[in-house]
Amino acid sequence: SEGSKHSPFINIAFPFFSFTTHLSLYTSKKIHIVHKFLRVFSFKIPSHIYPFSLLAMAYRGFLLVNLVIFSSLSISFAFDPSPLQDFCVADPQSAVLVNGFACKNPKQVQANDFLFSGLHLPGNTSNPVGSGVTPVTVAQIPGLNTLGISLARIDFAPRGINPPHTHPRGSEILTVIEGSLEVGFVTSNPENRLITKVLQKGDVFVFPIGLIHFQRNIGDGSAVAIAALSSQNPGVITIANAVFGSTPEISSDLLVKAFQVDKSVVNYLQSKF
Repeated sequence: SEGSKHSPFINIAFPFFSFTTHLSLYTSKKIHIVHKFLRVFSFKIPSHIYPFSLLAMAYRGFLLVNLVIFSSLSISFAFDPSPLQDFCVADPQSAVLVNGFACKNPKQVQANDFLFSGLHLPGNTSNPVGSGVTPVTVAQIPGLNTLGISLARIDFAPRGINPPHTHPRGSEILTVIEGSLEVGFVTSNPENRLITKVLQKGDVFVFPIGLIHFQRNIGDGSAVAIAALSSQNPGVITIANAVFGSTPEISSDLLVKAFQVDKSVVNYLQSKF
């Protein structure tokens, strides 16, 4: 076209946009894509845009280098977030180390590998925080392996709390089954905004992945909630336990400076955890 004849940018960019379309093809076509890319970019710079030729060559070189990097990374780190088979029941006895659990022999899989019993039973709330969590993760149901889901029952004594904590590997959606709960989470630095709400029976609330959050029973009776999480093993880090109860302990001098309190306060808190 007339535009491409006089525009060095179009001469260079059009093959690039054509190439990006091919990147959406399956991995098995990568070699074909690379060859096509190299062939497309082997054009000559017309003499009438010679002043732009150095820029064009640099741009072409830049794209080629990035193609090599892209191909290497996609081959090394590509993964499919969905299961590649019907199921992969966890085999905790396997000596194979993978991100998660190795698969049990499918021929040995039984119905009980997908079953957990007892979620109707209340958790133990006779503890300093007045709450008890019954987890249902891949540790309890091996069939959850690779499925990216789990759940938990949370029981609250009157005025009990589920103290500030975070799930490093999963978002949480919580449903109140009985009672009234004050819930909330805190956004990341620098805003550190508290987003909080009082929930009644039947209400549902979401806690985004990784953010510190909490629940508190504000009623006079017991409360129960069910939490679903977007990981077979979402993990939990209770803030107070992690900071003041680590093994070995975090230096009290560091905590004094971090929390801007007297050392006796830090020593007291460390003794509680």
